[in-house]
Amino acid sequence: MLCTRLTNAHILTMDPDRPVARELGVWHGLIVGLDDEVAALPAREVIDLQGATVLPGFIDSHVHLAWTGLRASTPSVAPCERVEDVLAVVAEAVSRTSAPGAWVDIAGYDQRALGRHLTAAELDRVSQGRKVFLMHDSGHACVVNSAVLELLPAGVPQQEGFLAESAMTAARRLRLPYSQEELADAIEYAARGCLAEGITACAEAGIGGGLLGNSPVEAGAYQLLREQGRLPLRVQLMAAGDTLRPRDAHRDDGIPRALDLGLRTGFGDDWLSLGALKIYTDGGMMARTAALTSPYEGMAHTGQLQDDPDRLADLIVDGHLAGWQLAVHAIGDRAADLALDALERAQSLRPRPDARHRIEHAGLIRPDQLPRFASLDVSAVIQPNFLRYFGDDYAAVMGEERAAWMYRGRGFLDHGVTLVGSSDRPVTDGSPLRAIQFMVERASTSGLLIGPDEGITVDEALRAYTVAGAHACRWDDTAGTLTPGRRADLVVLGDDPRRVAPSRIGDIEVVATYVAGRDTKETGKP
Repeated sequence: MLCTRLTNAHILTMDPDRPVARELGVWHGLIVGLDDEVAALPAREVIDLQGATVLPGFIDSHVHLAWTGLRASTPSVAPCERVEDVLAVVAEAVSRTSAPGAWVDIAGYDQRALGRHLTAAELDRVSQGRKVFLMHDSGHACVVNSAVLELLPAGVPQQEGFLAESAMTAARRLRLPYSQEELADAIEYAARGCLAEGITACAEAGIGGGLLGNSPVEAGAYQLLREQGRLPLRVQLMAAGDTLRPRDAHRDDGIPRALDLGLRTGFGDDWLSLGALKIYTDGGMMARTAALTSPYEGMAHTGQLQDDPDRLADLIVDGHLAGWQLAVHAIGDRAADLALDALERAQSLRPRPDARHRIEHAGLIRPDQLPRFASLDVSAVIQPNFLRYFGDDYAAVMGEERAAWMYRGRGFLDHGVTLVGSSDRPVTDGSPLRAIQFMVERASTSGLLIGPDEGITVDEALRAYTVAGAHACRWDDTAGTLTPGRRADLVVLGDDPRRVAPSRIGDIEVVATYVAGRDTKETGKP
């Protein structure tokens, strides 16, 4: 007997050998058949979907769940466009923090809304002896007050309280990590938000490290959720590159650096596993720290790398030699050059044809770099909603020629590069449907067309959030298509994205999200 049979549905399987179906059978969390294979079988539950569209559950291949959950409960200056308004929010947060010398966290900081960066001196006026930490929305910078600056090690670069990249990491290391219980609550909150958008699996893009790691024992928070039955979707964890340490290993293993016990990509199960090694090479466009080969438009700088380029390249090579899949953060084209050069060197030292290395963001990729992605079989894990919401600003700081190279679609596909969709939540909106709409239209919320020649078809965009996501996370034998034998992870939509006008795709209702064959809205958990 089937556990569940979905009937009267418009099922888009994303399997080219069997693209459409009307019935789907589930047994113990797996798809066991389609149409005539299951139509006559008894089932404990038969659900008439009344013609609704069913797709494989969306896979968000680059998220920050803990950061998303923590940010939701943190005072925010997000809508403020005047320094006085920002300081008023900080003052209110400080007034609710009773202990002198305590840390006060503020979210939603973005200098673009103010026209300049806030300063430590301005924060000092309202901080009342507390340590104030304003997190930049990009995750690559912050502004702190003098109470924090006084604690920083000598030589940490800062500009009147503005700390970027490794300087921000130095400030974060001054404080105690979050507890595993705090992190677990934040992760669960964010994961349920993903479910509401049709996401059934995601990749947490960097735990335990200095830049965005929330604790050296952060993985334990995910294990806690798993043990308590509170992990509502499937999660793959990327270990931050700076968690690797030199380890003694047999010379035949060829492992220069590793996690303790030699753990690497693939450890875990269908619900919680260890994915790629996350390595940061540069910053972000929002903070103007993405590493470019030519200066930002109207500015005299080209962003920055996270470290000495040789040290970054060696870390990439060592991660490959130790058997990891690599997820290399490279937003600017200069950072992409570094990443591609290092991956090429790594593959020449120890060829691994199915390594499935990824470049995260690939935010600005020159035409000459596209064939290199293809020749190295490197996936491009992009965030289309960056341009949907920030595209006007990004296009202005890149200039007319380079604006067409941002977060490409058609260019990657035409070169045979696996194009993977993701959100980088909470940096911006995490909705896959709104991202898919942008990938087709290439229009920002203001209507500005950004690289319109990079537009792709609806089918290709859907593939980026299903089949390609499964490939990038090494789940392609269990997820990405609605094929018998694979996980019964699926999303029910109020309309077919292929049949509505592209401008309506982002507004399609997510009717239900099923994980392991269970409707998560009804049960509250998978």
